[in-house]
Amino acid sequence: MITKFFTTILVSIFRFYQIAISPFRRASCRHFPTCSSYTIEAITVHGPLKGGWLGLKRIGRCHPWGTSGFDPVPPAKKK
Repeated sequence: MITKFFTTILVSIFRFYQIAISPFRRASCRHFPTCSSYTIEAITVHGPLKGGWLGLKRIGRCHPWGTSGFDPVPPAKKK
């Protein structure tokens, strides 16, 4: 229940960024999917802690000397 709450909050923050802020900035993400889409998917698949960490690591790699290209969210481990 708490996990779902934090997942919803974090996804809402990134959706707000995609709708209200991103259209007014020049396209600068070097990856596909974009860093915000990647983070939303990572949080949805892995939960707010691990997904948030994966998103932060991805955003940290998104700079002129960082990685680029197709970078999918790793699949969830089966329990």
